[in-house]
Amino acid sequence: MIYAITKFICRIVYGKIFSTNVIGAENIPEKGAFILAANHLSNWDPPFLGTFIKREIFFMGKEELFKNPIFAWWIRGLHVFPVKRGAADKTAIKTAVKIIKDGHCLGIFPEGTRSKTGKIGKAEPGVSLIAAMTKTPIIPAAIINTNKIFSAEKKFPRLAVVYGKPMNFTGSAKDKDALANFAQSVMAEVARLKNLAELDIRD
Repeated sequence: MIYAITKFICRIVYGKIFSTNVIGAENIPEKGAFILAANHLSNWDPPFLGTFIKREIFFMGKEELFKNPIFAWWIRGLHVFPVKRGAADKTAIKTAVKIIKDGHCLGIFPEGTRSKTGKIGKAEPGVSLIAAMTKTPIIPAAIINTNKIFSAEKKFPRLAVVYGKPMNFTGSAKDKDALANFAQSVMAEVARLKNLAELDIRD
């Protein structure tokens, strides 16, 4: 119920106020597990990423977000589960793997944190590791201009989200170089999608 209500509100906000351009939504599977990997520009990104697709997304969220019981109740209703940043959180990884094995969509921001410049940064290998452990495809996604929402530059920027074609990791979960390289290839595809969308919505 919390997810459905929040999604309805977000459709009004993102769709009507910001006139979001949605590209590639047909690449999202109607059923079955997958990982949705996107760039991260602002706190608007998690709900934005799931607003215009039918599937519900499960996200990791930094454990600090769960300190306030009311806010924790709300984000748990949005399928957010805690993760400790700065270290390998085995509990969070186990939760992520279970979510995928249950046939759901796991949303990940491979950079691990928000970009302060708007440019796409280096990916952490965690996205590849989870894909390797679950044999699950990764769908790259690019988010555009959410960092400009209510900014001094432009209060109501044009937004866009692009969903790409599935990518599959075929290496070993124990091969650190292969994991790192694949994570970077995912972000390279996100960057390519982002550049195409920026050309499409340029004023």
